[in-house]
Amino acid sequence: MQWEDRIGRRLKLRDVNILLAVVQSGSMATAAERLAVSQPVVSKAIADLEHILGVRLLDRSRQGVEPTSYGQALLQRGLAAFDELRQGVKDIEFLADPTAGEVRIGASDALAAGLLPVVVNRLYRQYPRLLVHVTTGVPDSLFRELRERNVDFIIGRLFSRIEEDFTSEPLFDEPIFVVAGAQSRWLARRKIELAQLLDEPWLLPPSESAPGALIAAKFRQCGLSVPQAAVVTNSIQMMSVLLASGGFLGMYPRSVLQFGAKHLTPKILPVRLPDQFAPVGIVTLKNRTLGSTARLFIDSVREVAKPLTKGSTR
Repeated sequence: MQWEDRIGRRLKLRDVNILLAVVQSGSMATAAERLAVSQPVVSKAIADLEHILGVRLLDRSRQGVEPTSYGQALLQRGLAAFDELRQGVKDIEFLADPTAGEVRIGASDALAAGLLPVVVNRLYRQYPRLLVHVTTGVPDSLFRELRERNVDFIIGRLFSRIEEDFTSEPLFDEPIFVVAGAQSRWLARRKIELAQLLDEPWLLPPSESAPGALIAAKFRQCGLSVPQAAVVTNSIQMMSVLLASGGFLGMYPRSVLQFGAKHLTPKILPVRLPDQFAPVGIVTLKNRTLGSTARLFIDSVREVAKPLTKGSTR
């Protein structure tokens, strides 16, 4: 199949965009409505693509349409092409007005509560028209958002081996600490064993989540079972409100305590926990070109995170 003769002069980005809309909506009629065009226009675009490429791109049934293996291959590359064009437009906008820019970030709840607000405040003073989109969630959902190019990069704990289509950059080690509210009776103690706290009301993340697994490992390393949680939540904000009442205990990562100290009230209890190796880092999609604003934001993350690299065990 010769590119210049059969494809280069005939393949239209508009038609690929229509194909993407059809696959995402599962229906030509729905795609037509979404794109504000008639259904015959959608049908013709798909037919033209199939004729140019010489393969069937969609399987049609009463339930709707699904991409064939050929359609999936084209969409995977087409999505990358559209993303590169979008990044190019962002770069042009940034060059035209360096005070403006847009970046989309995927982050864990802990990083969104501690490190990221510091970075945003730092950049906003220099770039007052900067637009930052932050999507929080568990690692699996964030990786899916990155693969679908809905976020520019992810910042969070590097819990396990990063898959081959990603690139990771470790930033700093992230120990966790047992914390309590300012009124907790445990604050008067100079040394506490984790076993002494098993019967206290704990605020814990879901056991099936990555943070939950990390905390459970801490108890097991101390020869203990994970205590029964009083509240199960991933929300740092909710935990902080409950900790302030004085009756609950939880575990916070160091970056939340350091960067969120002005807004959060938990106090560290003198409980020694086993070391762990799950650093915080940045994850990007391999072979994807980041826009100027995303690169600027990542540089600022590195700068703000520098104090946390001191004494790193890595």
